[in-house]
Formats: sequence, structure tokens, C-alpha cells
Amino acid sequence: MFASYLSTIIARDLRALRREVEAYPDDASLWRTLPTIPNAAGTLVLHLSGNLQHFIGAQLARNGYVRDREAEFSRRHVPRSELLSHIDAALEAVIGTMAHVTDADLDTTFPTPIGNARVKTADMLIHLATHLAYHLGQIDYHRRAIAGDSRSVNAVSPSEMRSAMPA
Repeated sequence: MFASYLSTIIARDLRALRREVEAYPDDASLWRTLPTIPNAAGTLVLHLSGNLQHFIGAQLARNGYVRDREAEFSRRHVPRSELLSHIDAALEAVIGTMAHVTDADLDTTFPTPIGNARVKTADMLIHLATHLAYHLGQIDYHRRAIAGDSRSVNAVSPSEMRSAMPA
């Protein structure tokens, strides 16, 4: 049951990531950088989608995805439509994989080490969810600063949580 809660949160945040990308005024603004901030939103989108497809799709589901982490940080001026496709692929990998993850699976050791450490699958999935949320917040601030737009995209909506019900 806990696996389904994790899946819901990661999927919610990927949908929010999609809304953030769609809220940028144009493709070029996704690639603008700010002083002292090294990564543009486009870079973070490539990184997040590659990260989730690798760790959830390739490592847990063995779906054949091959990550190019270097390209996640070196590619530039990828069109918004392609960024959205990457987000959609990550969302598909998350939903498809997590539908088969059981609570017993969460207590097993994750298939590959993360940073020189072996961790339980539950810890890794929580790490992936918080990593996504961390960069989602960065993208939200980036979009607001670049576009001069203070509007919210309702990024972390409690109504999208698994247990949400009308008040």
C-alpha cells in the first residue's frame, strides 16, 4: 500500500513539472540562466526525467531505458515539445513500474548502489520523490524569475494525493 502512495506523489509532481514547463512564455526562456544559478529549467527537466526513467524504469522494471546523464546536463535548446515528451515518458515509467511494486519489494535492497551505498528500495523511492520535489521548486522559482510571472501552477496540490477526499 505504501508503494501506491509513493507512486501517487511522484506522478503528481511529474504532472506539476509538466505544468511548469507549459507555463514558460516560450521555448527559449526554458534555457535562460540566472546569475549564480548554473542550471536552466530545461536542464533540470532532462535530468529529472532521465533520473526517474533510469532508477524506476530501468533499475526496478528492467524496461531497457539507457541513461545518458552527461547529456542531461550538456544538451541545450531542446524544444519544449521534446521536454514534455521526456516528462511523459518518465510518468509512464513511474506509473507502469510502481503498479507492480509491493510493500514487500520496498523492504528489499535497491538493485544498484546510490552514491557508494546500498539502500532499501523504500529509501531510494523516497529519495527520488524528494529529489524531484527539490528540483520542481527550483524550476518554479526559475520560471517566476525569468518570466516575471508570480502565478502558481498549483505544483504540490493536496487534492492530488491518494487519500484526498472532499472536505
